[in-house]
Amino acid sequence: MSRAEKLVEEIRQDLKEVEALIAGHPYLEALGQGHIAREKLRVFAGEQHHIVGSDMRSFALLVSRYGDSPSGHFFLDMVQGERAALEALSTFAAAVGMSEGELKAYEPTPGAQAYPSYVAWLALHASDAEVAGAFVVNLAAWGANCAAASRALQSRYGLSREQVEFFELFAVPSPEFERAAMDVVEAGLAQGVESRLIRRAGRLLQGYELLFWDAVHAASKE
Repeated sequence: MSRAEKLVEEIRQDLKEVEALIAGHPYLEALGQGHIAREKLRVFAGEQHHIVGSDMRSFALLVSRYGDSPSGHFFLDMVQGERAALEALSTFAAAVGMSEGELKAYEPTPGAQAYPSYVAWLALHASDAEVAGAFVVNLAAWGANCAAASRALQSRYGLSREQVEFFELFAVPSPEFERAAMDVVEAGLAQGVESRLIRRAGRLLQGYELLFWDAVHAASKE
C-alpha cells in the first residue's frame, strides 16, 4: 500500500460518522418515499447549477496553476467532467419543469453553497495533493447518494434514465479517477506536502457535503 493509499484510507476511517450521516440523510429517505414535492426538486437543480458552474471554474484555475505538471491532466479531466455534468443538469431541470432562464435565476442558499465556496478556496490556496485527496474521499460519498437519488427519481417520480443522467454520471465509482488522484497525492507527499493538510481538506469538504444535503432538505420542505 502506497503512502497516499494509506493516508486516504485513514481519512475515510476518521470520517466514517460523517459519511454515515451523508449516506443515511433524511433528504434521500424522503426522496425514496416520494415525499419531496415534485416542484421542490427544482431546489436540487438550482443549487447544483450554481455548484457545478463554480466548481468548473475552480478546476480551470487549478489547470492554470498546475497545467505544466503531471497533475494538470487530472484537473483538466475534472473540468471536462463538470462540463458534462452541467449539460446533464439542464436535462434534469427541464424534467422537473425548470427552464434555462429559471435555472440561471435561481437564488441559492448559503448552506448549500458553502461546498463550492470551499472548493474555490482550495483552488486558490491549496496544493494539488490537498485537492486530489479531498475529492477522492468526497466523491465516493457523493456518488453513492447520486445513485440512490437516481433510483428514487426513476421509481417514485417517473423520470427516465436520460432525465437522471446527471446523477448517473457520478453514481458509478471510477477506478481511473481514484488512481489518478492517488498519484497526485503520492507526488505531493513526496514533495513535502504535509499529510495533516490533506486530512484537513478531506474533513472540511466532507463536512460541507453534509451541509449541502442539510440545506437542500430544509429548502425542499418549505
